[in-house]
Amino acid sequence: MEELYLMALLTGLVGSLHCIGMCGPIAVALPLGNRNYGYKILGSLTYNLGRILTYGILGAIFGMLGQGIEMAGLQQGATIGIGVIMILSVIFPALFKGKIKIEQIFFGYAGKLIGKFRQLFAISSLPSLFLIGLLNGLLPCGLVYVAVAGAINTNDTFFGIIYMMIFGLGTIPIMATIPLLGNIIGRNIRKRFGKVLPIFIVILGILFVLRGLSLGIPFISPPAKMLVPHEKIMIPATEKKNTLKMGCCGG
Repeated sequence: MEELYLMALLTGLVGSLHCIGMCGPIAVALPLGNRNYGYKILGSLTYNLGRILTYGILGAIFGMLGQGIEMAGLQQGATIGIGVIMILSVIFPALFKGKIKIEQIFFGYAGKLIGKFRQLFAISSLPSLFLIGLLNGLLPCGLVYVAVAGAINTNDTFFGIIYMMIFGLGTIPIMATIPLLGNIIGRNIRKRFGKVLPIFIVILGILFVLRGLSLGIPFISPPAKMLVPHEKIMIPATEKKNTLKMGCCGG
């Protein structure tokens, strides 16, 4: 489980470079007003707290989904499938020269969220910043989809929450800095950072496939029984009876 949490942190840290190009404009435009620097820092953290809370809720939902997959005995196949999907999500748009993107499927949904954003951006207050962060966590984003795949792989509601929140914490160094730096970060720099994410997604996809194959490689591809973080040890009925008898006889 430790390696999964490390993967969540790295996904947030490295993937947040992609956020400079995608969510950066939202962070730059946060309604911080002409307040002092201390308020801007507090406002930036409030906004990011809202994002992390949304990620935690997504972690609970998809961690529960992973738990159902585990109970159905499909964990290894699901892990390999998630890895393959992550790799194809990079290769497929590249083959069509960027004409097809996963985010395009959710354009209508994103439009409704943007309408809410406009209302909140007119208000300069901490509650407004918190709500903007909550909604930002729901925007269509390839990086969040990658993190959700990891949450599914935890096979547990609680662990899914922890995974997504660690992912969110990993994005904070970049996302909390953007509102403070504003337009100092140029468009060309954003584009360069955006090129890092596809490579990182492919690497993560390969790691997921190796993990699902259970090749016995420490940390990277552990044995199948190691993939279940909370595996229960079943005691045969005959042993239970013998244990009860020994307990009744005092030893």
